[in-house]
Amino acid sequence: MALKMEEYALVKDMAPPTAQKPVAPAPQPVTIEEEEEEKTTIGGADVASQQQQPASLSAIVDHIEAEVKNKPAADSMQLTLFSGAPETPADRVRNQLITRQRERMLLKPTWHAPWKLKTVISGHLGWVRACAVEPGNEWFVTGSADRTIKIWDLASGSLKLTLTGHINTVTAMAVSARSPYMFSASLDKKVLCWDLETNKVIRSYHGHLNGVYSLALHPTLDVLVSGGRDSCARVWDIRTKSQVRVLGGHNSTVGDIIAQSVEPQIVTGSHDSTIKCWDLATGKCSAHLTNHKKSVRALVAHPTEYTFASGSADNIKVWKCPEARFLRNVSGHNAIINTLAVNHDNVLVSGADNGSIQFHDWKTGYTFQEEQTIAQPGSLDSEAGVFKIVFDKTGSRMITCEADKTIKIWKEDDTATPESHPIDFKPTLRQRY
Repeated sequence: MALKMEEYALVKDMAPPTAQKPVAPAPQPVTIEEEEEEKTTIGGADVASQQQQPASLSAIVDHIEAEVKNKPAADSMQLTLFSGAPETPADRVRNQLITRQRERMLLKPTWHAPWKLKTVISGHLGWVRACAVEPGNEWFVTGSADRTIKIWDLASGSLKLTLTGHINTVTAMAVSARSPYMFSASLDKKVLCWDLETNKVIRSYHGHLNGVYSLALHPTLDVLVSGGRDSCARVWDIRTKSQVRVLGGHNSTVGDIIAQSVEPQIVTGSHDSTIKCWDLATGKCSAHLTNHKKSVRALVAHPTEYTFASGSADNIKVWKCPEARFLRNVSGHNAIINTLAVNHDNVLVSGADNGSIQFHDWKTGYTFQEEQTIAQPGSLDSEAGVFKIVFDKTGSRMITCEADKTIKIWKEDDTATPESHPIDFKPTLRQRY
């Protein structure tokens, strides 16, 4: 009984339940320096004797606070929570993505004048699949499913010449700036070289095992690159007709090709949804891009920047050379993109199978205009596809080749101003990688 009394001895003099308990003072916020002092002080020992690491947390916190004070508020979103450990590769990648998103969000697109349809040219008896503009900007050439090649005057739109030589759909055209030659490719497996002085075929490049879909001329070498259904790109010597290299590795049709004088010299896009960058000297693939989820049917290189774009049904993606680093998506064109074109004013145009044409700002990917092509009277509604878009050498006129057997020429609206056609730009961070 004595033990029990001792057990309750501490509580026998407690206040009755009705008495108010004293309110404890509110906890004061503890600064990082005080928290560090509590952690580093053990049993009242001196703090200086305990801190033997090379860089103290207080110094790191002071450094971060100085950065925050010196930077604007928008930059605070790229800071990483630093707990004393060095920045990991994952933190670095995350900060780079956040910084890139923020820069794109804050970058306002450049104003561009809207484009209007000026001329409709009829003359082909089949789908117009290919187009190329002469380096002198006086005429352009088109290839069609009616197996003919037609040369048109760029100023008046009148027909100048009709060439025959293919036995199937003409799918690609190219005009050389180094020699008076023109090249054509077709689904009949042939790649022909035309002499523009005599208007005759002077060379034929044999080697493709199936239809040829794309052509590209090297800007500084006498080299022609062609790609098609045999899942490879073939490099030809223009003068000797010999096949220099076979760039193999794709698993499906090579839809489009870029040839440029700098690395990567050859870029191929395929229906296997991949893009390959090639070193022309060694014939080896220097980069294999698998970001697209659908067939890559269109490629275009920027005329002044060291970048290129690829078009697919999922997105238009912009890449940075020479490492082929992904820069940004250009979204909004929810259709099968057949062709891309860009001019010196940073106007990127995409044409799709459903007849839609979208105009984008190259720097930001902002879509400032959308057009729906009108099929020629007598054509089916399904014949509204756009197969090829090219700009003339000045970038002021745009030529579209379409499924309604017509060729349309577009020009910028000279009367438009930023006040009459303002930019409806809303920044967003919703960018997929």
